[in-house]
Amino acid sequence: MCLAIPARVVEIAENDQAIVDLGGVRKDVSLALVEDVAVGDYVIVHVGYALTRLDPEEAEKTLALMAEAGLATQELADPSAW
Repeated sequence: MCLAIPARVVEIAENDQAIVDLGGVRKDVSLALVEDVAVGDYVIVHVGYALTRLDPEEAEKTLALMAEAGLATQELADPSAW
C-alpha cells in the first residue's frame, strides 16, 4: 500500500528541491514533477517527490481526517501549531 501525504513547502532550494514541513518534521523533497510551487503551498508528497499542489483547505481537511483516524497527531491538522 502506498501513502502520499500533504505537506507545506517552507523553503525552495536549487535544482528542483524544496523543504516541506509536516507538523514540525521537515524533509527534503523533489519538485521535479510539479510546476510553479511557492513557499506556503501544500503539495502531496510520496517517496521524496512532490506529486501535485493541493488546495490549502483540502490539505487541512485531509490532515484532520488522518488525525481523527489515528494516522497522525492532531497537531498536523492545525497549521498554526507549525
